[in-house]
Amino acid sequence: MNLELAWGRLRRAWLRTFRRGYVRRMAAKRQGHCGDCPHDILDPRDLKFCRNVCGYWFRPEDDPFRWRGRLGLARAGLAEVVIFTLLFLALAGAFTEAAVLVHPAFLSPLLVIGALWAEVIYFFRDPERATPADPDALVSPADGTVTDVGEVEDPSFPGGRAFRVSIFLSIFNVHVNRAPRSGRVVALRYLPGAFLDARNPQSAVRNEQLWIDLEEPSGRLVRVKQISGAIARRIVCWLKPGEEVKAGERFGMIKFGSRTDVLLPAGENLRAAVKVGDKVKGGSTILLRLV
Repeated sequence: MNLELAWGRLRRAWLRTFRRGYVRRMAAKRQGHCGDCPHDILDPRDLKFCRNVCGYWFRPEDDPFRWRGRLGLARAGLAEVVIFTLLFLALAGAFTEAAVLVHPAFLSPLLVIGALWAEVIYFFRDPERATPADPDALVSPADGTVTDVGEVEDPSFPGGRAFRVSIFLSIFNVHVNRAPRSGRVVALRYLPGAFLDARNPQSAVRNEQLWIDLEEPSGRLVRVKQISGAIARRIVCWLKPGEEVKAGERFGMIKFGSRTDVLLPAGENLRAAVKVGDKVKGGSTILLRLV
């Protein structure tokens, strides 16, 4: 992240020095207002780390980098893909040179390097998903394995109880998160914490996490919790309070193994469509039916 932020500063300095016309054109296309804005926003790339706390925005048709969303990789993870690729290329080059100059045995680590690079690409994949049109369906917010289904005590939830479905994401799962229901974002809350294994029951209350509260047109609350794991150290969410989202719409990701929970008010008339141990896919697998 620090590397990407440093690259952003260098990129903006270069644009202001050598591409002043581009800077003026993008300033004319910039929408919204951000009084005394602490963020340096030249083009849509600069909103990556501050979209949900900055008043500026760009229309999709004015984003010259929207093609990055068609690569089949999570746009929020492209920096990691580039950095890891460069790192693995440097390592591969060093071992290849050692094999030529010292001994062919130095070619052996290339298999490990290739496998690690393939896992990085696999981890950041972002496939298209067909979201069910069923108006009573609540779809999975993440890919992974269902670890909990049922009512739980939750003092932070209205009434002190909630119906929860928990999903564990391994490093081999897609880590892009999607909205389980259509609604309006009414609150975002970040809670710092530990980095226990996401399969540990205590991870739901002790780990670093971010809560997204969605309000359906009926007024029902749906909460999604992005919970870090032992390897995951960065939660990404680009939603803004007041924003409308559609079921199955991408809203963020958790970088490396993690957990995602979805909660509804206890006592709702619903029927679980999954059980513990089931494999689910974000945006397409139906977790619950509201009946």
